[in-house]
Amino acid sequence: MHDETNDQENRPECSQPELNTPPIRSLDRPTLSLRKVTDVVDKVKAEVAKVIIGQTEMVDLLLAAIFTGGHVLVEGVPGIAKTLTSKLMAQAFHVDYSRIQFTPDLMPTDVVGTTMYNLKTSEFTFNKGPVFSNVVLIDEINRAPAKTQSALFEVMEEYQVTMDGETYKMDQPFFVIATQNPIEQEGTYKLPEAQLDRFLFKINLHYPNLQEEKEILHRFKSDFKMRQKEKVQPVCSAQDVKECQEIIEKVHIKDDLLDYIAAIIHNTRNNGDLFLGASPRASLAIMKASKAVAAMAGRDFVTPDDIQYVADPVLNHRIILTPEREMEGYAAKDVVQDIIKKIEVPR
Repeated sequence: MHDETNDQENRPECSQPELNTPPIRSLDRPTLSLRKVTDVVDKVKAEVAKVIIGQTEMVDLLLAAIFTGGHVLVEGVPGIAKTLTSKLMAQAFHVDYSRIQFTPDLMPTDVVGTTMYNLKTSEFTFNKGPVFSNVVLIDEINRAPAKTQSALFEVMEEYQVTMDGETYKMDQPFFVIATQNPIEQEGTYKLPEAQLDRFLFKINLHYPNLQEEKEILHRFKSDFKMRQKEKVQPVCSAQDVKECQEIIEKVHIKDDLLDYIAAIIHNTRNNGDLFLGASPRASLAIMKASKAVAAMAGRDFVTPDDIQYVADPVLNHRIILTPEREMEGYAAKDVVQDIIKKIEVPR
């Protein structure tokens, strides 16, 4: 039988850029006009930066998710601006925003809505829940039990809610940002794999560095109530998002790069370090996200750098390490980096 593992080991190693290094804007004049996308990106990032210091990768990935119709799971300890950043994004995009605080006693109807009998009209009417908005922040999603978490399956995948045989469509854009505390904290529930797979990205946030901490203190030393938030202006509309989405769909990606994405995903399913590999939804997620990142960088074509940049946030919540690797201290990011190093980069 042909040994695929030996083939991979015998391949010459290609130099790979760091996964956390965003692609640099191309100076070449693109065939596809990307001015709309780059203008929106620059405006939104400028508004968010009026309040948020650092977290540039988070903002970039949130924008990429909005432009591809995806959703984002953000994990980090309390107090590092997960909730604030999502609210400022909605403020800059001038779209409806709602926040749902997940708790252990929250019911599915508290999220999607409920049908009630109207005594005046003698009819049942559907009262929409807080999920009916453009940007929905689900705070501490892992504090609610699986029954409530599963209420999000349909709305995140199909952009609709079905209640008592009636289907209610979501207004576009529809974007879910869910935050969660690290699983080792008390009072949390593990998200099921089917739920995790519906998030385009999982972003792992860390504490600010020393310089960023100093900047935070200096910026808010005379602004205890964070009045800076009021300076964030709406600079884009829902129509702008729709136009950006249409442009990003047209970004070119070579067949060789599609094969490259397929090889990365296929490796996760045949990897001795992994108990569970990635689904075809992950392949599509990498393709969409790499197109968005390319457009945001001012290019109308995808490069291997774009694919490598989005591989970790797309895959780190979709793959499960073997118990042996977890005991050795491996993280999903380590395995993703190893996979990328093994696979030959298209030239």
